[in-house]
Amino acid sequence: MKEGEARFVGLGSVRNSSGESEPEAPPQNPRGEFLDGVRDQLPLLLGVIPFGMIFGALAVEAGLPPGGASGLSLFVFAGSAQFVSLNLVESGAPVAVMVFTIFIVNLRHALYSASLAPNVRTLPTRWKAVLAYLLTDEAYAVAQGRYRRASADLAHWYTLGTGLALWFSWQLSTLAGVLFGARLPASWSLEFALPLTFLAMLLPALVDRPARAAALSGAVLAIGLRPLPYNLGLIVAATVAVGIAVLVEARR
Repeated sequence: MKEGEARFVGLGSVRNSSGESEPEAPPQNPRGEFLDGVRDQLPLLLGVIPFGMIFGALAVEAGLPPGGASGLSLFVFAGSAQFVSLNLVESGAPVAVMVFTIFIVNLRHALYSASLAPNVRTLPTRWKAVLAYLLTDEAYAVAQGRYRRASADLAHWYTLGTGLALWFSWQLSTLAGVLFGARLPASWSLEFALPLTFLAMLLPALVDRPARAAALSGAVLAIGLRPLPYNLGLIVAATVAVGIAVLVEARR
């Protein structure tokens, strides 16, 4: 729209040269960004909440005290690592295997951080520490889309909103699982929510050949290597899938 071709017709809109009303982009502000982040995270919470309840119930069944189960969610705040921890504890895995497995499972967070690093490098250290703690699969899936849009100067408030929405729901759902997990009817089959949540995050990311190659090879290998002890099949599948994606990208 050229200068002189528009005039204001009310808050939030302008009129162009043809007389048609056009919406005006709202000004950026921290509160608006934060609330937008919370709002955009809400659909994924439909899968996160049952996931947290299942973890709380299984943690108590595995012999962890209620405080220990809630403490894992509070200090670790990584659902997949927490479930892997329970499986390894129950199977009597050596400590070295537990540490290595959890390190590999959470290694993807380093990739998330590397992806977002250029957008947060100018933030104060306290902001980086908070956002790093709140960075999860679901938070990254929502936040990385925000940084692709223009005017991302206040996008860290958006990322904070996504992370805190997820954090509170995870803590409360874990507590609910600890307190009421044994009373939940088995017919509810809450475990279905976990794969649906990850599928909802995965499908929009399959935008090129390397991503599709990694997803397909990882899925096939994870199923084929499932009999390996200590969930090592998952580690091998993830490692090989990343390598295949790198090769496909290099050839392209």
